[in-house]
Amino acid sequence: MQLKNNSTSRPKLVSAWRLGGKLVCWALLLLLSFPAAAHPSQIQVARQFLLAVLRGDNNAAYKLLAPEVSKAVSKKQFREAVRPLYQQGRDFGQPIALYKLGIRLGEEATPRYFYAFSFKSDSLQDRPRVMLDVTFRDTAATRILSFGMIPAPQGKQKK
Repeated sequence: MQLKNNSTSRPKLVSAWRLGGKLVCWALLLLLSFPAAAHPSQIQVARQFLLAVLRGDNNAAYKLLAPEVSKAVSKKQFREAVRPLYQQGRDFGQPIALYKLGIRLGEEATPRYFYAFSFKSDSLQDRPRVMLDVTFRDTAATRILSFGMIPAPQGKQKK
């Protein structure tokens, strides 16, 4: 018994297979071109926190606190604590920019990572009038350990 070679259906099958393979390759390339959802960096969390506070979204800001902070500070206490920051945002405008970052020695000489933001409306000043400060426990932390408002250091005034 001899099998007939049906050459007319083979090219269609091969070309359909190639087309399907190309579609799969394009789909994979498309999926790989989108960045994977990564954990936000400390600077992103600090900025997100401050922007939420400045626009009065205390619930969103409260969710970004470290667990030990949110256990120790009620939502009511938090609203009271962020009120001065919110007021500064109303006075100077909400746009902020990173002013400086670094390490401070905390209790028992433990390093604390901080990010200080200034209001963009202060950009024409020699120094910002106030800085919004956010502190993290360590380099891996993405929840806020402390926050506050720091009057910017003022240099000697020229006479």
